Amino acid sequence: MSRISPSEDIRSVTDLKRNTRDILDHLHATGRPVILTVNGRADSVLLDVRVYEKYLQAGNFAKLLAPAEREAESGRTRPARDFLKEFKRGKKIQG
Repeated sequence: MSRISPSEDIRSVTDLKRNTRDILDHLHATGRPVILTVNGRADSVLLDVRVYEKYLQAGNFAKLLAPAEREAESGRTRPARDFLKEFKRGKKIQG
């Protein structure tokens, strides 16, 4: 996703009501979020659904990695070679 363009990507809710199709077309074409304002203040963000899905996947992946990162930070690591030997022994894998 490219950097937000304030002149193109910040729109009022009134503008969204009047130009919904144009704003959505722009959103899909650029992949950039559109920031909606109410009374001149940022209120909401519109995202292309494909971009939103990528954010969800990234968040889910980060949740899966978090416990491993905490263990690594606390020094609870071991050489991969040792892990693989133990894993193969436990699963009765030859080689």
